[in-house]
Amino acid sequence: MLRSIQRLCSGRRAEMSYVNPTEFVVKMIDAGTAKIFMSTHDILIRAFMAGAILALSAAFAVTITVQTGEPLAGAILFPVGFCLLYLMGFDLLTGVFTLAPLALIDKRKGVTAAGVLRNWWLVFIGNFAGAFMVAAMMAIIFTFGFSEPPNEVGQKIGHIGEGRTLGYAAHGAAGMLTLFIRAVLCNWMVSTGVVAAMMSTSVSGKVIGMWMPIMLFFYMGFEHSIVNMFLFPSGLMLGGKFSMMDYFIWNEIPTVVGNLVGGLTFVGLTLYSTHGRKRAEPPQQGNGLIDVAGVPAE
Repeated sequence: MLRSIQRLCSGRRAEMSYVNPTEFVVKMIDAGTAKIFMSTHDILIRAFMAGAILALSAAFAVTITVQTGEPLAGAILFPVGFCLLYLMGFDLLTGVFTLAPLALIDKRKGVTAAGVLRNWWLVFIGNFAGAFMVAAMMAIIFTFGFSEPPNEVGQKIGHIGEGRTLGYAAHGAAGMLTLFIRAVLCNWMVSTGVVAAMMSTSVSGKVIGMWMPIMLFFYMGFEHSIVNMFLFPSGLMLGGKFSMMDYFIWNEIPTVVGNLVGGLTFVGLTLYSTHGRKRAEPPQQGNGLIDVAGVPAE
């Protein structure tokens, strides 16, 4: 009898920790609104720390991949950094690409297009500064303060930078298209991770929700603008045979655009259009129809 009661209570707690789509879409809009009105000081600090933590996580994943020879091991453990920065309330450009525009679309009071663009620009600066700092630190570690050639992990990072700039450039327009699609798919998954964290009120539920799509994007080699803010500057410091111009033209700028399209189109707008707009509509049951806006998918 006692065990049955415990199982029942456990099931109810699990059910209560789940947030249905209609409710978490409101959370998405609220989060986007708060980010737009955040002070410059707070945006920069939170973005700086997010970029730094994600860069450390990328260095961690590459190190695991090199030392084990198994890319899947690195991908499985990479999400630890993303989960930590999310739980500490730090901001990545990929996330605000999805959340901030919803506040404008929902016509929240005081929200303007200029406010959205301001948030994006400040988060970009903060993310880049944080990732660049870690890139410099890791380059020092991989070369013993630039006193000797980079170790095996450092060499791997340098080759990644070459392959994902000059490799795309070698294919011309087809390479640019491939880069763009990889960036779109990346933030489709990353923003899904951001939203998945809003589906639960428990820390464990948030972590599990984030872990799966982040692991997927990293293993598939999709292009993440903030991860690249670490990989490419550090690759240049470690002797990668590509230029800063190669990095911006054949990776960072197209990746930023693709991340914006992927996150906003396939996560933000789709969820808002099917769940956000229905939150103000009453259930229709008189004619046999049932409001399914808040019913979780099976």
